[in-house]
Amino acid sequence: MKRIVYLTFYFKPDLCAGSFRNSPLALELGQQAKTKDIIVEVYTTLPNRYSSFDIEAPVYEVLDNLKIHRISLPPHKSGMVDQIFSFLKFYSEVFKLNKGKKADLVFASSSRLFTAFLGYRLALRSKSFLYLDIRDIFVDTMNDVLKSRLIKKIVLPALKIIERKTFKNAQHINLISCGFDDYFKKNKKAIFSYFSNGIDEEFLDTHSLTKVNDLKCKKKQIVYAGNIGEGQGLHKIIPQAAKLLGSDFEFLIIGDGGTKNLLEEEIKNLGIYNVILQDPMKRTGLIEAYNNADFLFIHLNDYIAFRKVLPSKIFEIATFSKPIIAGVGGFAAKFIKDEVTDSFVFEPCNIVQLVDYLRFYKLSDIKDRIAFKEKYRRSYINKEMATSILNYL
Repeated sequence: MKRIVYLTFYFKPDLCAGSFRNSPLALELGQQAKTKDIIVEVYTTLPNRYSSFDIEAPVYEVLDNLKIHRISLPPHKSGMVDQIFSFLKFYSEVFKLNKGKKADLVFASSSRLFTAFLGYRLALRSKSFLYLDIRDIFVDTMNDVLKSRLIKKIVLPALKIIERKTFKNAQHINLISCGFDDYFKKNKKAIFSYFSNGIDEEFLDTHSLTKVNDLKCKKKQIVYAGNIGEGQGLHKIIPQAAKLLGSDFEFLIIGDGGTKNLLEEEIKNLGIYNVILQDPMKRTGLIEAYNNADFLFIHLNDYIAFRKVLPSKIFEIATFSKPIIAGVGGFAAKFIKDEVTDSFVFEPCNIVQLVDYLRFYKLSDIKDRIAFKEKYRRSYINKEMATSILNYL
């Protein structure tokens, strides 16, 4: 019997893009592998994405030929040092659990490079195929996020060595964003695919279409749900826009993350009361919040690295018949303009563009984005991607 090792730092019931992508994909891979006498072993973590979201999950779970190993991590607050220690624990535990076991194929879904590097190390040890699913360009992100030139000089060269060695030894690399294409073209050995993020069944089947009220009728609510980190830069846009918009508008922010404290400080400093913060919630509550919103919001910080990415949140919020406001640039901006009707794209961190749009927009009924939902249904994408993985065996 052949064995696939599946690496993902996040998995259900955790709440984040990595979990939402990998949980259904692993299940689909397990279903397809069952007919081929193949075992899929997932190595992941117990829910840890947000300290404010606490939910239990089994350390070891068997679903037919799919085996899930969840590793316990030390408590953390999403800071960089905390994340380093968390990953070191994950890395060492995965190696221990795989001691003496051979893998025929190693699959690693990675946004922060080191899950991919762990995949490379395991594949090297087993002399097996390596299939990488790349959700972000970590070196690019670190180049923008790290402020100290001295730290950059030390850290970035080391990261580039790890990145080069990891990607050079992969037989297959999937890029979730076509914006990553130029960055990876230098790797001539790997076969490339472009299985993007997609829409989960919960967002296709469980929400109803709701009409929006005229702008004069009530306070208009803009909803953002997701990570509150440096990558989103919410502290640079939401409090300032809320102050200019005044009491006619209200921002509802659902989530947690490393810069939530900066957002809270900015709200306090500006003395505003039209920004509401809520902890992460399960998808049933999130769907209700989206249905009650007047606008759905997404934003990325003004970093060069983020011009290549395609946020998974786009696929989620585009299933609701609501106007979408997106502070993004580069490939994500082009994707939204081309694919998502009734959307407004503004420059990241441009408060004036955001405020002007909201002040002068006349709310009206938004048509259901039927074509978009059919095109990006995650179940379709997962079937094709799982087949692509199994083709190596």
